[in-house]
Amino acid sequence: MQRQDNQLIVITHLSQLIFLVTGFGSLILPLILWLTQKEKVYQMDAHGKRIINFQLSLIVYCLICVPLILLFGLGILGFIVLGVISIIFPIINAIKASKGEIPTYPLSFNFVN
Repeated sequence: MQRQDNQLIVITHLSQLIFLVTGFGSLILPLILWLTQKEKVYQMDAHGKRIINFQLSLIVYCLICVPLILLFGLGILGFIVLGVISIIFPIINAIKASKGEIPTYPLSFNFVN
């Protein structure tokens, strides 16, 4: 039986922001929370998949921005936009999750179904 735990789901969304403190871990920490709690917490699986897909998509977009730095500095602009997106959307979606809604992350590839 799964328990309803919106606080843990909110923490999972906000755990993506760990990179602001440590410089890394925005994929690792939510992945650990999702893998350990997806069978125990109601809707954790749906939220966790969206978070992991978002983080993996950010990695792909960062890899695309690297060669774009040579093209009139577009990669730097891309990194700035990705940085803002990677801070704003976890906060917005944590608020949505606290209300019991299933959040969406923009421009996410569907790596994990």
